Amino acid sequence: MKKMNMLVNPIDRKSHINKEIYGHFMEHLGRCIYNGIYVGPDSSIPNTKGIRNDIIEAFKQIRVPVLRWPGGCFADTYHWKDGIGPKSERSHITNVNWGCVDEDNSFGTHEFFDLCELVGAEPYLAGNVGSGSAQELADWIEYITFDGKSPMSELRRKNGREKPWKLKYVGIGNESWGCGGNMLPEQYAGEYRKYSSFCRNYSDNKLYRVACGGDDEWNETLLTKLKSGAAFDLVNAVTLHYYTILGNDFAHKGSATDFTEDAYYQSLKNTQGIDNSISRSIKMLDLHDPDERLGLIVDEWGCWYDVEPGTNPGFLYQQNTMRDAVVAALYLNIFNSHSRRVVMANLAQTVNVLQAIILTDGEKMIKTPTYHVMDLFKEHMDGTLLYSFVDNDYENGIACISQSASVDDKNRIHVTIANMSLHRSYSLCCQLPYIRIKEAAARILTGEVHSHNTFDEPDNVIIKEHALKHNSNEIEIELPSCSVVSVEIIPEQQI
Repeated sequence: MKKMNMLVNPIDRKSHINKEIYGHFMEHLGRCIYNGIYVGPDSSIPNTKGIRNDIIEAFKQIRVPVLRWPGGCFADTYHWKDGIGPKSERSHITNVNWGCVDEDNSFGTHEFFDLCELVGAEPYLAGNVGSGSAQELADWIEYITFDGKSPMSELRRKNGREKPWKLKYVGIGNESWGCGGNMLPEQYAGEYRKYSSFCRNYSDNKLYRVACGGDDEWNETLLTKLKSGAAFDLVNAVTLHYYTILGNDFAHKGSATDFTEDAYYQSLKNTQGIDNSISRSIKMLDLHDPDERLGLIVDEWGCWYDVEPGTNPGFLYQQNTMRDAVVAALYLNIFNSHSRRVVMANLAQTVNVLQAIILTDGEKMIKTPTYHVMDLFKEHMDGTLLYSFVDNDYENGIACISQSASVDDKNRIHVTIANMSLHRSYSLCCQLPYIRIKEAAARILTGEVHSHNTFDEPDNVIIKEHALKHNSNEIEIELPSCSVVSVEIIPEQQI
């Protein structure tokens, strides 16, 4: 077993790691919401207000901080008034983006905010700019947040909600350069200025407005146009979407479970590309916003493979292996490292779609390896990034070790490490100068790279306690191949 050295400097503090970096994305797509999160109040599956109890508890365990809804591409065909009022009177529509299936709108605004309240997550709405209007989005915000008397607040009360909800995050469109309207950047900048002007703060609610980002040319044009006049005061962040996809043929992306070693390493190489994408976006933000008022939101990220055989191709249902766990750990460590500007990231998607954290089949529910990575990383939420360095090894053109470290408000240091090699295990010696270690403990997720959880065997890949040794200012821990490890360190003194 090869030895490797690592350094974590407890007094070299970097940026705040927003808890929203560990956020999630749920869209009206396949079985993400219906027969996934939402089964209806009359279901035999235990539920609260129609939302599965096992999913509520699973979300709470990993402290889901934010939920983005209703899309995705679906958002720019969604008209929110279709999803309020008595369910028997709600409009049926055809989901033209995902499988052309019937959408009965039984999960709408009230159900979404119920879910957010039940799990303690901030709601993040994606507004309809593609086929909607500024008035429609303005009315939606008023319906949700206004505490006074108005047609929209009275409509909310008529539908059973007396007090307004809190709404922080509002996205002005989704992928407006593509499925959200195929707009030119100049066109979208004008639409953003108009829509955001009508997204008003009601009562004591304060909105955080999010603009749709794109490639370098799009972002340059968008930020230049928004800087003129008062519009820059109406934008708080821009977005970035990034998926790990193999090959150039979008119709043939490879299997989620049956893949070669070369495909595994290509997945890692493609994932590492987000570091460059984030860096370019941050460079653009630094140029136009040197005061660092604007954030960067990666509100869609994850692995995208071919759907599972025999499933609806429009539902994007795929399995989830240790490959996905390692990829997720790499993404999250990269987000942590850029937390000076990255203020939120949302995994696509929560349940039964793409790199889901949960899969369901009737009454059965399983947690995927990606779910367990979120569990390992959750202690970074609202921590402070610490300087860390690994004397790295390389295999198939990629660095074998990915890591990040933080300190929380209880003086605990958290280190997350992924060994991405399929063939090399390491004995890691991590030095922590300037402190004396009182206690240290570790947990691990590991297995053969194709390992995954099924409804018959839901615990093939689970978190286990992991042994380590420590002295006054260093720890020694073994990193098996294809593994993700979290370490908690309690110093004797206040850092």
